[in-house]
Amino acid sequence: MKIFFRLLSYAPPLTPIALRYLGLIILGVIFSLLNLTLLVPVLDVIFNTGSAPAVTEMPAFAVNFEYFKSLFYYHFNVLRVNHGPMGALQFTCVVIAVSVLLSNFFKYFAQRVITKMQSFVIRNLRRAMFDKILSLHVSYFRTITKGQLLSMVSNDINEIQSVIGSSLHVLLREPLFILFYTGALFYQSPKLTIFTLIVLPLAGLIISGIAATLKRTAKHAQSLLGSLLGVMDETVVGIRVIKIFKAEKYIGAKFDELNNQHRKTFKRMWNRMDIASPLSEFLGVIAVVCIVLYGGSLIFSGSESALTASQFITYIAIFSQILAPAKSLAQASANFQRGIASGERVFKIIDAEVEIKSKPEAVKIEDFSRSVEIKNMSFAYREDDYVLRHINLKIEKGKTVALVGQSGSGKTTLANLIPRFYDVTHGEILVDGVNVKDCDLSSLYGQISMVTQEQILFNDTVFNNIAFGLESATEEQVRHAAKVANAHNFIIEMEDGYHTNIGDGGSRLSGGQRQRLAIARAVLRNPPILILDEATSALDTESEKLVQDALTKLMQHRTSVVIAHRLSTIQHADCIVVMNQGEIVEQGTHEELYANAHGTYRHLCDLQAFK
Repeated sequence: MKIFFRLLSYAPPLTPIALRYLGLIILGVIFSLLNLTLLVPVLDVIFNTGSAPAVTEMPAFAVNFEYFKSLFYYHFNVLRVNHGPMGALQFTCVVIAVSVLLSNFFKYFAQRVITKMQSFVIRNLRRAMFDKILSLHVSYFRTITKGQLLSMVSNDINEIQSVIGSSLHVLLREPLFILFYTGALFYQSPKLTIFTLIVLPLAGLIISGIAATLKRTAKHAQSLLGSLLGVMDETVVGIRVIKIFKAEKYIGAKFDELNNQHRKTFKRMWNRMDIASPLSEFLGVIAVVCIVLYGGSLIFSGSESALTASQFITYIAIFSQILAPAKSLAQASANFQRGIASGERVFKIIDAEVEIKSKPEAVKIEDFSRSVEIKNMSFAYREDDYVLRHINLKIEKGKTVALVGQSGSGKTTLANLIPRFYDVTHGEILVDGVNVKDCDLSSLYGQISMVTQEQILFNDTVFNNIAFGLESATEEQVRHAAKVANAHNFIIEMEDGYHTNIGDGGSRLSGGQRQRLAIARAVLRNPPILILDEATSALDTESEKLVQDALTKLMQHRTSVVIAHRLSTIQHADCIVVMNQGEIVEQGTHEELYANAHGTYRHLCDLQAFK
């Protein structure tokens, strides 16, 4: 129950919701009970059993059950005297139909109250998960798969939605109905079983017919959910870019827009689904009323029946009311347990500890002015499994440092430690003499930009991808950045130019075009520190030339850390750092390192056959 009440904390204020719901559901119960309260004595009068009182005078007004009961019997007897038994029967059927209609009217609007609360809980819960994902450190995503996250956002949230919607019915409404009507059924004939076998298929046909009308709305809701999960997918894949470009606000606003659209569509869909039950019940009762009229006419005409008219009509009324709540209560326990299990999984994400965050007294880096220094640093993803050991490196402002070495030597891990995507295990990393653990993360990200091998782009326009995280960027600034990145020419040839959507992950672009957009994004950001992680890998010769030219422009007057396998692209670096199995084995310029005939760098150069 603790999980359940915590889920309810994501709803709007519960007191007014509970009062509205209870008021409407009590009215629904009153009109449901009125059906049977009037039905049994009325049938006794109709079929002349002599057990019902004959009220011949208008009762004095009073606000109690006896007044309304006497008022009904008065009008009933007047109709019986003036229009005969058939007229009284017709009056009774009309009262029953109106009573059922009003009962379902209040049930439906009570369900609308719950549906509104459901939609807010689901929206707020998703937003809480999304905010948590944005705030979690990058290393957390090594412990959970993207599929698990998306499953929590979709399947688990849907299970929670079921709990929120059904629990109040189980706790407040269904027991009242079942307790009353079950007691009444104990007094009925065993022959009622046969009638049950007739009514159940009929009810199934009615419900399936109504459910068919929900197909279009449900498809639209699923489409929006797919878009919502797409944004979530991009956020998980592009979490580094989002953080480094401080674009949490932009991506959060995009998520909110889709989330709100899904909430509205979801509410419309469930409003229609909610009306299916009361409408099918009402139509079923109307059918029963028709059967009663027909059966009554047969009885008055002398037809034989296996049951008395009183038993027949009373059973139909009771059974039509008990079927739906009995089914709901039977399913409630399993649904509740599934929903609670889903809630536990969702809260495991929401409650996850943010291990990498700014300290309360964190230092803000307003302007990078001196150097990035790594002192006696070691790092392990898992305890005692070190991927970097005893790293010492100083990168002066305005200098270019290249990291080279075989795959798995720790180059990318070292680059990811500078913006504090992970915390070092031993030693320290200093930016202008301040340990990155003591830096304000937002200000640290503001000093750094990154172009990665993965070419992380978003399902948005060219303009929004270049201006990612910079809400104040102008068209002119974006165009200038694209020209520096050698991207302007291919952009203006696209269907809508800078406002062309590039598809999921830039799927409508070539590899070289995607990389040049990523470079343009970094140019517009204009950071003092630049990290290039295999930015020209997997490109053809022509694309590599264009991208390399763009990178050369981007690196001018910046402090750059370049990771490269193609050594021809980093010959002019101020310092080349050679790594092997997590350690620095050589440092120096291209000429210095190449001169060492037995060195690791010379060996790598010889393998690539250039001087």
